[in-house]
Amino acid sequence: MDKVFLSLALIISGLTLGYLVQILNRNGTLTLPRPIADIRKLLQKAGLLFFMPISFLAAVWIVSFENLRVVLLPVVGLCSLLFGGILALIFARMMNLPDRQKGILYCCGSFTNIGSIGSLVCFFFFGEAGFALAALYKMLEDISYYTIGFPLARFYSDSSDNDQSFLKRLTGVITDPFVAAAFTAFFLGLFLNLAAIARPPVFETITAWFVPVGTFILLVSIGLGMRFSSVTSYLKESTLIAAIKFIAVPIFGCTLAYLFNLHLLGDGLVFKVVLILTSMPVAFNALVAASIYDLDLDLANSCWLVTTVALVAVLPWLYFLLSLPLFN
Repeated sequence: MDKVFLSLALIISGLTLGYLVQILNRNGTLTLPRPIADIRKLLQKAGLLFFMPISFLAAVWIVSFENLRVVLLPVVGLCSLLFGGILALIFARMMNLPDRQKGILYCCGSFTNIGSIGSLVCFFFFGEAGFALAALYKMLEDISYYTIGFPLARFYSDSSDNDQSFLKRLTGVITDPFVAAAFTAFFLGLFLNLAAIARPPVFETITAWFVPVGTFILLVSIGLGMRFSSVTSYLKESTLIAAIKFIAVPIFGCTLAYLFNLHLLGDGLVFKVVLILTSMPVAFNALVAASIYDLDLDLANSCWLVTTVALVAVLPWLYFLLSLPLFN
């Protein structure tokens, strides 16, 4: 259980620190050298362009690709993301929600915090091997967000810019610095791995520090933008998204992984990683989409906050499931 407590402690402390700085800055108790929005962007750039890419490179460098079936892992990841979004959109239509809420429910159902929280939990639970598999699982994540999620969010917005071509959207994905950094790190690590170049021992220490530090920085940046005021107004929708995130998507993802026989790989480690990553909360990108395309930002914030806080119960539940004979 120390792995559960360590994961929760880092997540809670990062979010709390960011939120406290936000509150102190708002009431004038703390004066920041730059606007809080700029500080958030700087922290996100530090985490996503420095700490996390180096961590991914180091982890992928030593992951085992002896069984080629492991390449199906990003397919499971992509299908799970799309399943969550489509299911949320179906429920939104059944509830006759306005378009601004339909669009954001798709984002909340699909966009999942794999990169910071999910990868962190895999690292604490399974070490570098789990972290590397998390990098492989999320390989198609950004493509899904930028070529399907964000365009769909724009479709449901009041924006008139709905005629952007698929090629232009794809080009935007490739040239996005955060996506480019993640892909460069992954494929460089993969090249070094397949070239059988020995990884220097110092990278073990680098990964041990960079994963928690990079994640903490990203969580602080998220805390700087947290808002609690909207939760009670959208409790029903947030509960629905939580059910999708923590029940429907894990069942779907694990079933797909089982059908692909991924439970036979790495003494069950691949299957365990799928369970962890399909059980993660709404990603902060859902709030970004809501803000950019003038969707219901309060609804997005509520879904993100409820599912993130729910980790206090979800992580011990995952620890219990992973101790069952089915996963061992």
